Amino acid sequence: MVFRKLPGVSASGMGLRLSQKFVFLLFLSGLVTLCFGALFFLPDSVRLKRIFLSKTETQPVTVGSGSENDAREHLKRPKDQEHPRGMTSAKGETSTKLKSLSRKPSVSHEATEERLAGGKAQEDMTLPRSKTESATSSDHDANSDTFSFKKFKGCLLKPPLGRDSGNPSDPKTNERREKVKEMMKFAWDNYKRYAWGKNELRPLTRNGHIGNMFGGLRGASIIDSLDTLYIMGLMDEYSEAKEWVQTSLDLNSNGEASLFEVNIRYVGGLLSAYYLTGEELFKNKVLELGEKLLPAFNTPTGIPRGVINLGSGTSWSWGWASAGSSILAEFGTLHLEFVHLTELSTNPIYTEKVMNIRKLLNKIEKPHGLYPNFLSPVSGNWVQHHVSIGGLGDSFYEYLIKSYLMSDKTDDDAKTMYYSALEAIEANLVQKSPGGLTYMAEWRGGILDHKMGHLACFSGGMIGIGADDGAPEKRQHYLDLAAEITHTCHESYTRSATKLGPEAFRFDGGAEATATRLSDRYYILRPEVIESYMYMWRLTHDPKYREWGWEAVEALEEHCRVESGFSGIRDVYTMTVSHDNMQQSFFLSETLKYLYLLFSDDDLLPLEDWVFNTEAHPLPIIRKSCLQDEATQDKTVSE
Repeated sequence: MVFRKLPGVSASGMGLRLSQKFVFLLFLSGLVTLCFGALFFLPDSVRLKRIFLSKTETQPVTVGSGSENDAREHLKRPKDQEHPRGMTSAKGETSTKLKSLSRKPSVSHEATEERLAGGKAQEDMTLPRSKTESATSSDHDANSDTFSFKKFKGCLLKPPLGRDSGNPSDPKTNERREKVKEMMKFAWDNYKRYAWGKNELRPLTRNGHIGNMFGGLRGASIIDSLDTLYIMGLMDEYSEAKEWVQTSLDLNSNGEASLFEVNIRYVGGLLSAYYLTGEELFKNKVLELGEKLLPAFNTPTGIPRGVINLGSGTSWSWGWASAGSSILAEFGTLHLEFVHLTELSTNPIYTEKVMNIRKLLNKIEKPHGLYPNFLSPVSGNWVQHHVSIGGLGDSFYEYLIKSYLMSDKTDDDAKTMYYSALEAIEANLVQKSPGGLTYMAEWRGGILDHKMGHLACFSGGMIGIGADDGAPEKRQHYLDLAAEITHTCHESYTRSATKLGPEAFRFDGGAEATATRLSDRYYILRPEVIESYMYMWRLTHDPKYREWGWEAVEALEEHCRVESGFSGIRDVYTMTVSHDNMQQSFFLSETLKYLYLLFSDDDLLPLEDWVFNTEAHPLPIIRKSCLQDEATQDKTVSE
């Protein structure tokens, strides 16, 4: 090769110049490499690390408008009913004609302010873990103790299915239990025949229903039924459900999901299926799903928003929620499942998220010791002073006492919060009607609304299971209160023509446990009254609870059973039944399961070992001391 000589530059001088440039470029390259490498060792809150490692951590914060179905779906249940459904509005009024709005989230004034005022706090303090952080966590987990199903089983006091699958010795009770099992098989067979893989069955039109609560997830009835089928011994049906989970449950959806509903049904259902069977399939699926829920907590306060896109991680508040609020019953009904996600994954982030909610609730002022239903995820302040033990509030209180019980009675913070709340509820909401019925009114900024919803009827069982751990002098009082509320809810059933209870009933204007508005007369196969029967039977063994449960079975058979499944009815006060054409997934998960347990011996899913989430999925009590002892023993043996 011939080099052209440059004018005024000798060959030796040009060689020196090239050598100097090479050394300089080498030094510069090393410096850049060192700087970029250092980013990986900086704290997680450093902005540059997030820029280079994750494009999905920081999600746009939007407050969306909801459709009529969103409003209907405001609490614990699928609300895609064809009949009119009411919702509790921001002003506490009931509306059955809601303007249909676009489901596409829009950026509100609140969201804009949040980006300006709270954006940095949101990014730096409350971001869920990115893929890189998860990888780091996985490396940590590989070197730490992992969850052992064998250890867990060794810490149960009794076999989950009892000595003989809870089979009662009394022939009459056993016959009733077998009837409930037949109802479950009938409901399942029709779901399988006409709606397999969809979320719910429409029994009149014999087709499936998908709905818009689960963000593109499918098979809600399958996930909700897994544990019910298993404890009833319907093993062929359970195997069908398990196979569907293995082959067809697709968690890579990109729709708009209710954080609350996905958590209590899908997360709860998969958790209980794993704990009952030990099938790793369910564990793997639930941990994959749990990760997809974390971006909902991506707010300035750490209070999650109600709606999340499971694909993008974008979250926003329900369009009908007052001023972009999060709902007490929604963000307060995550604790049980998220603690178990931490147990299975050994990743503390899930427990950290729900404990952060606790810390905020303990910090802010509560009017008269009560917890209002609407809280801003931006400011962390209450938006309205509307308090209800029914819709919008219910399962928050349920999860306080159950968190305490599930912790093997070590979660003293949950215990304190529960009994303080119960004291405030008694002082402000518990009322006695002229006819002697005890009920829970609703509270609207100091004004009582003498209405009790069907959803609030879970509280008889809740107060019952918490009676033993209250102040010694109040234990009998709490058990009596639980019995009185359960009696009132039973009265709401007996005072209807169908012997099924309405969605809400009142105690004013001469009414006693009766729906006075047409919009409150429907029954959608709800479980709450039967739930309290089951708990009160376990606690007292008073035979009236089994008789009341059988009354409900007969009413369901007469008025809700149709040719191809079970359907809700539009008016419990008329014998000319009009069906709503929906077999709710919670009918399979809760209503029939609670009835089956009511007619079973107490050693089937004994309360000494199990708590039920708000969708009736059994989750085991976490005995940390036992698990640690088991781990120590295993280590000693291996050595």
